Amino acid sequence: MKRIYTKVTDAMDFFQGNDPTALARQYGTPLYVCNERILRQRCRDLKNMVTYPKFVVDYSAKANCSLAFLQIVRSEGLEADAMSPGEIYMERMAGFSPEEIFYICNNVSAEEMQYAIDAGVRVSVDSVSQLEQFGRLAPGHEVAVRFNPGVGAGHHEKVVTAGKQTKFGVDPEDIPQVRAILERYDLKLVGINQHIGSLFMTGEAFVASLSALFEIAKQFPDLEFVDMGGGFGIPYKKEQDEAPLDLQELGAAIDRALYGFSEEYGRQITFRIEPGRYISAESNVILSTVHAVKHNHDRKFVGCDCGFNVLQRPVMYGSYHGVEIFREQDVPSEKEETVTIVGNICESGDILAKDRTLPEIREGDTLCILDAGAYGFTMASNYNNRLRPAEILIRENGQVVLTREREELTDLMRHVIPLENV
Repeated sequence: MKRIYTKVTDAMDFFQGNDPTALARQYGTPLYVCNERILRQRCRDLKNMVTYPKFVVDYSAKANCSLAFLQIVRSEGLEADAMSPGEIYMERMAGFSPEEIFYICNNVSAEEMQYAIDAGVRVSVDSVSQLEQFGRLAPGHEVAVRFNPGVGAGHHEKVVTAGKQTKFGVDPEDIPQVRAILERYDLKLVGINQHIGSLFMTGEAFVASLSALFEIAKQFPDLEFVDMGGGFGIPYKKEQDEAPLDLQELGAAIDRALYGFSEEYGRQITFRIEPGRYISAESNVILSTVHAVKHNHDRKFVGCDCGFNVLQRPVMYGSYHGVEIFREQDVPSEKEETVTIVGNICESGDILAKDRTLPEIREGDTLCILDAGAYGFTMASNYNNRLRPAEILIRENGQVVLTREREELTDLMRHVIPLENV
């Protein structure tokens, strides 16, 4: 194997002695590869970021809901949040107890809300009308409410989840209506929560949002917890030495805020965070095979088998993922080129990396798409009737295990009912 361009995975020792080209050959491509050691370390980073004693990290499963991944997260002592019955189901399969799951629903049916109530998980509602629905379904129960603190942050407008332009949360001006519904249905408000957005690389906006959140919390004297949300970012441009989020500095600022609030509130309650990306993104890469190299006018395209059915973030958010190059033959690249790396989907927008300057890429090379563990497989689809990829896990001792089989063509017919008379 020839390492053509492998700065990031070398520095992380991502493959731990395993040959990526051999993994691609054995399991096929595209292929999701998870590193257990990195995943466990990210869990520990967050668990230890503050000194405040009643601090809980809820892993946000929408980022990555693979079963093996969830099992590892639970073994590190994290709890979990869920956005759907499917996520609740997978978390229960991974061993999380109902008490360790926080269901944060958004515009859901009565049937879905009832599923969560029957599962025994704690429910947070996102609007006054959803609180009313919860009251009708579960009078006398405990409930949490998601508020919009008026502060938003994120790398793209589609992931800013607080402020005046988003659909999420209850406006603090509606607190009198919240109180009336709580009283009408004898509900006990045990927690409030927020989520301001995703992928912030400095903590200013997050810390600023706490002041507004805490002012809301002070209006409810019997709270058991406050969920501060997540959104902690990771550096996607590692090969350019992008600085990571300073978790120590952010943790110190959060610590000050938590102790300060507890003193004003008169007691220490539980504080929760719900990061997904920070825990999952760097623990996964995608291996993909180059099948075509071509020129269209003055642009050079590198075509691989990682279309946006496998990784949707670039086409959805214009997001950046680093790309590395491995070659099975011991043949060097003698020049650098500016190329656009594309997938195999019949869409002009199927672009993984645009105008990247990289060592020459050849047909048959194995590309490694970095930082694919957040909103990667969990957003994969069968678009163009392509098959969703396999997932493998590199254990802490370097052993490789298959954790999800690659789909087969027959899987496309699951739940499909053909017509009898045509």
